Amino acid sequence: MSLAPLSTLVSTTERPPTHCVAFNEDRTERSWYEFTRDVTTLSHQLTALQEQKWALAFEDSYLFATAFLALCHANKSIILPGNLQPGALAELTEHYDGILHDTRVTPPQGVSAVSLPHTDALLEADNAPLQSFDNIHLTLFTSGSSGTPKAVEKSLFQLQQELNQLEQQWGKQVHHATFFSTVSHQHIYGLLFRVLWPLCAGRPFMCSDLIYPEQVIAQAKPDHVLVSSPALLKRLADQTASGSYGAIYSSGGPLPHDAAKHSAIRLGELPIEVYGSTETGGIGFRQQDEESTPWRLFDGIQASLDAEGCLSLLSPYIDPHNWYHTADICDLINAQHFLLKGRADRVVKIEEKRVSLPEIEQRLCQNPWVIDAAALVLSQDDRQVIGAAVVLSAQGWKTLNSMGQGKFKLSMRQSLRAWLEPIAIPRQLRFVQHIPQNSQGKRQHPLIEALFADQ
Repeated sequence: MSLAPLSTLVSTTERPPTHCVAFNEDRTERSWYEFTRDVTTLSHQLTALQEQKWALAFEDSYLFATAFLALCHANKSIILPGNLQPGALAELTEHYDGILHDTRVTPPQGVSAVSLPHTDALLEADNAPLQSFDNIHLTLFTSGSSGTPKAVEKSLFQLQQELNQLEQQWGKQVHHATFFSTVSHQHIYGLLFRVLWPLCAGRPFMCSDLIYPEQVIAQAKPDHVLVSSPALLKRLADQTASGSYGAIYSSGGPLPHDAAKHSAIRLGELPIEVYGSTETGGIGFRQQDEESTPWRLFDGIQASLDAEGCLSLLSPYIDPHNWYHTADICDLINAQHFLLKGRADRVVKIEEKRVSLPEIEQRLCQNPWVIDAAALVLSQDDRQVIGAAVVLSAQGWKTLNSMGQGKFKLSMRQSLRAWLEPIAIPRQLRFVQHIPQNSQGKRQHPLIEALFADQ
């Protein structure tokens, strides 16, 4: 199968009308005829609306793909929130005029909202040609070191470059495959691997997530591809093998070697780990034959180390003319291979999701019970979790004494749910009179960690 360009996918690509684009859990298929009809109809409807900047907030990947391409053809700007929590969507409303969503997402008030599928049946579109979208840009929001969601601009040209590379690297391996996923399409990895790559290549994909290890095991077949992350692959150790995938992809963080081995045993294939970020796009990949297996750069990317030992890149997925400096500490083995040694900033990975420690501190301090806070990563039962040392206000101490510590902590965590994903909500809370600092006013992280030593 050849890879159809995004810009001409709907308008010129010829596929049988009954060709399966996507399918639901009950295996109900969405055909190529339905997809092109839905994209064309929605595009003409959006063209008639005055709103220019549209956010996409979908759990259903077919509806997401429909809305994505319809906005492109309607020459609208696309905003991709990384978090579908109501508070997080509301906080980004200054960045968009309207929101396209499915029925599982609650849109913020005060902005134009279009729900898919429409309550009324879609009318057949007229024969007006779809507009070109060569200049469409996409804005993704991801956790930033400043404590607020960081906007990252991407062009459709950059995305197409990455899609072409994926097909060149692995197209033959996944030639006639069906795609299943455990990760969201709202992030760059899921957007590319779960939706746009199979869509452009004519490979069917599942509309909804596989959530449980048992579901992942059940879909293990030679003509199936799994797009996943270490968060789920680490949970396969207790499962019984039932089949083999044709390929397994993992991204979001390095996969522990034991989890890679268990995946090979349970799923019949050693995962292909993909390293990159929203800002950089894909950087490299590997399959862990050994624990020390290095990463290999994608074709067309050059790498060097800056003065702090962090990876710098010259990449067509960022800016082909200027070096981009990451916060990833690395060892370069040669021009193509490198080893990852950790992050240099305070954006961390918990269960393969990016979590901004400054944002957690900021959200805690929005509570009238809190004066100051320090968030950190803790180890608990062989897992990484978020902890926070919290300085309470007079009102906070009074409320703590009246409610009791258990109910007080529960209430604090509940107040964060409108803003943070569950993985980012602190599991451990310590209430202190002040955050340990040195004479220069800098926080003393070893002393902060010591506050949790007995937990």
